[in-house]
Amino acid sequence: MDKNEHLHDQQKHDSQQQESQTVPGSTGHESQDTDNKSHKDVIQESWYRCEQYGLEHGSQPDFATLPRGELKDRVDQHHNLLETTENEVLPYYENILSNSSCMIVLADRQGHVLNTWGQSRFGHESNHGLVGGNKWQEEGVGTNAIGTALITGHAIQVGRDEHYLRANRFMVGSASPIYDTKNDLVGVLDVSSDAYLPQDHTLGMVKLMSMSVENRLIFSAFQKDHFILTFNTNVVSLDSHWSGILVLDENGTIVSANRRAEVVLAQDLALLNINQVFDCEMREIKHQPANAPMKLRAMGRFQIYIKVIPPATPVLRVPDFRTRPGYTTSTDAKLPDAVTYDLEPYTEAGASQAPTAVLPDVTVRSNAGASAPPESASSVPDLPDNVIPLAELEHGDERVHRTVRQAHKIMEKDIPILILGETGTGKEILVRSLHYHSSRASEMLVAVNCAAIPSELVESELFGYERGAFTGAQNKGSIGLIRRAHRGTLFLDEIGEMPLPVQSRLLRVLQERLVTPLGSSEVFPVDIKLISATNRVLKDEVTTGRFRQDLYYRISGLNIELPSLRDRADKGALIEYVYERLRLEEPSPALSTTMRALLVKHPWPGNMRQLVHVLKVGMAMADGDELEDWHLPDDFFDEINKPQEAGKTTEKEPLERLIPRLLKEYRGNVSETAKAAGVSRNTVYKYSRQND
Repeated sequence: MDKNEHLHDQQKHDSQQQESQTVPGSTGHESQDTDNKSHKDVIQESWYRCEQYGLEHGSQPDFATLPRGELKDRVDQHHNLLETTENEVLPYYENILSNSSCMIVLADRQGHVLNTWGQSRFGHESNHGLVGGNKWQEEGVGTNAIGTALITGHAIQVGRDEHYLRANRFMVGSASPIYDTKNDLVGVLDVSSDAYLPQDHTLGMVKLMSMSVENRLIFSAFQKDHFILTFNTNVVSLDSHWSGILVLDENGTIVSANRRAEVVLAQDLALLNINQVFDCEMREIKHQPANAPMKLRAMGRFQIYIKVIPPATPVLRVPDFRTRPGYTTSTDAKLPDAVTYDLEPYTEAGASQAPTAVLPDVTVRSNAGASAPPESASSVPDLPDNVIPLAELEHGDERVHRTVRQAHKIMEKDIPILILGETGTGKEILVRSLHYHSSRASEMLVAVNCAAIPSELVESELFGYERGAFTGAQNKGSIGLIRRAHRGTLFLDEIGEMPLPVQSRLLRVLQERLVTPLGSSEVFPVDIKLISATNRVLKDEVTTGRFRQDLYYRISGLNIELPSLRDRADKGALIEYVYERLRLEEPSPALSTTMRALLVKHPWPGNMRQLVHVLKVGMAMADGDELEDWHLPDDFFDEINKPQEAGKTTEKEPLERLIPRLLKEYRGNVSETAKAAGVSRNTVYKYSRQND
C-alpha cells in the first residue's frame, strides 16, 4: 500500500461522516467550483467516488471501447472541434510538445478519446489505453485527468500516485475542459506524459491550449458576419490567448463571449450592449481601423485596450427611399435584377402571409455584386443559404404541392404537424422552409434527432437541468432544447425512437406548455410550434406498446406524408434542381440528357439524401468536366440492377428483430443495414446496442 492509499484510509472515516454532502450521484457536488477547493480535496473526493463505483486500487481499467463504426460517427460529429484543435491550435505548441515526449488527447464530453497526437514513452497502446474510442470516465478508469476534469468542469493535473487505479500510475495527466459558444462543455484536452518527466509547465499549457480551442471555435462561428473585439489590460497582450473576446452584432449587442471576458469584467455579458461595458458606442467600433489598438474605460472603472476585427464578409447599409411611406411606382415599372417567387399557391385567400418587415435600409453583401431590391409582397423573406423557398420544394408533383400548401397554412395555427415518410425524403428541409416562411422566422428553429441522443441523456437534453442535477452535469446547468425553441419552432425528428419515460414528460409539456428542468422545482412557460417526423408507422407502435397513445394524438394534428424520391411525379425536374443548386458550390457543365435519364432510372432507396451524396461524389470526380456515368460510385449501378429490394424488409417486422437480423445478414455493415431497413444509421446503432 503506498502513502496516498494509507492517507486515504485514515481520512475515510471523516469522509463517511460527510457522506450526505459529498456523494456525487445524489448531490452533484462535483459541479461546485473546483477553484475554491484545494487540489488535495479534489483528489480525495474523486477517490471517494471511485469507492462508490465499486472500484478497488487493484482493479483493471474498463474502457468501454466504442465499436469502430460508432467511433467514426463521433469523430464526424466533432469534426469542427477536431479540425480546430489539430490545424489551428496544436501548431502553436509544436516546439514545446516535440521536446517533452508527451501525448495530447482530445476526448468528447462522455470521455471517449477522439484522437491523439505526439510521441509518448508509454510503449504499445495496449499498455496505456489512450486510444480512439476508449472511455476515460472515473466510473470505469478511476481518478484520472480526463474523467475528473469532466466531473469538476475545471482543469486538473493528476499525478502518478493520485490515480486511483494502480494500473494508471505510470503517467501524469493534465486536462482542461473545452466549452463551446453556448458555454456547454463539449470535450476535454489532455496532455499525458511519463511520470518521471518534469510537469511544472504542463497544467498551465493545457489550460492555454483549451482556451485557444474555445477562442478559435468562437472565431469560426462568428467571424463571417459579426464584429469581434479582443481586449486586455496590456496593449502588448491583445493577441494572446488570454485576451477577452466579445462578439457583437451590427447594433452592438454582445451575442457571445469567451470565458476570459466574463472573468476579467466580472459580469454576465449576455445580450448587453457594448455601451454598457465600455465607454463607447457601436458607431465608434465600426469606424475603428482593423487591428489598431483603442484605449477605453471598462465598466466605468478601469482602463483597457481593445482591438476590433470587422466581419470577414462586410455588411453594407445603403439608403433606399423607396421603402418610405408614400412611394409609388408605375405598374409597368420593373426593378432590375429582382428575383421573385410566387407564394400565392401557398397562401390562403385573405390570410396574412408571414410578416416581412419593411426596413428603412436594405442589407447587401459586399460580394454580391449589386444591391438587392426591396422585398415586395410576393417576394420571399431573406432566407439563409441552406433554406429552400417554399415554391421550389416541388416541381410538378401535385401531392407535394398540396402537402406544402397545407403545412404552410397550419404554421400560423396552434396545431402540431406530423410528417411521415421514409428516411432521407427531405423532412428537415421542409421544416426549415416552413419555419423561415412563418411569423416565427426571427426566432430559433431547434431540430432534435431523437435517435441520435443516447436514451439516458434525452431527458436532460430536452428539458434542461439545474447545476449539479446529476453526475457529469455542466457547472452552469443547461436551458434545454425545448426552452431554446421558445417563440420559435421545435422539430422532433425520428420521434418514434423516443424512450417511453421521456414520452410521458414530453406529453406533460405539450399539454401544459410548461417546462421543469431536472433537479429544479421552477417551471418555465414555453411558446413553441411543434413539428414531429418519423419513418415508422406510429399507430402500429401504439398497438405494440412502444409509443404512448395519448402522445400520438397530441402530436398528430395535421398529418402529411412526403413521398419517396422514386415515387415523385417531378422526379426528373427535382434531380435537375438539386444538381443546379450544387453547381453553385461546384461549378460544372449542365446535366446531359443521357445522365438525366440515368439518374431518373435509379430507384434511390436513400431518397434525397442519397441523391445529394451521389451528385456530390460525381461532381467531385468530374472536377469541372461534364458529369458522366464513370464518375458515379459503383454501388449506384448495383442498385439500378435490383430496385425491387429497396425497403422490402421494413413493413411488418419490428425493428428490435429486423435490425439485428439485417446486421448479421450484411456482416455488421451499418450503412447497408440502414439502407435495407429504411432507417438512419443512428437507429441501427441504437437497436444493435440494445441487443448486445
